[in-house]
Amino acid sequence: MAEKHIATYLNDHLAGSTAALELLEHLEASHAGTEVARFAAELRAEVAADRGELERLMERLEVSESRTRKATAWLAEKGSELKLRWDDLTGGALRLLEALDALSIGIEGKRLLWRALSAAAEDAPALQGVDYEGLTRRAEEQRGRVETVRLDAARKALRPEP
Repeated sequence: MAEKHIATYLNDHLAGSTAALELLEHLEASHAGTEVARFAAELRAEVAADRGELERLMERLEVSESRTRKATAWLAEKGSELKLRWDDLTGGALRLLEALDALSIGIEGKRLLWRALSAAAEDAPALQGVDYEGLTRRAEEQRGRVETVRLDAARKALRPEP
């Protein structure tokens, strides 16, 4: 196995999970007391669990966490939050729609991670022993739930004003 490649790939996805968790935390706080906040809290718990799976795999493979990638992901999320605020100063439906777009893309990336690792595990015993099918299925379920909330936000954000 190309150790450098797997380390880079896993760290990129770990960094992505950092950004997703930060974004979900912002959604939960900015929509406190609403269904969106409940949704964000539930999804954040699942994303944290998925991140734990990734961290355990990295530990088993002796891949250390890249501080540079983690810091870059944190900065990118802060930049995204500024962009979202700028696009919708009221914190309304457009900000929510764009945040959900980003989460949907991130969850698709996670689904692709699990599929790639599953394929690579066929020839790499070190990658075996993880329930990639279950993790892929969970990512698909998460993306479906995000899509439901995202489309509701789209209806509110993109409807013509009277």
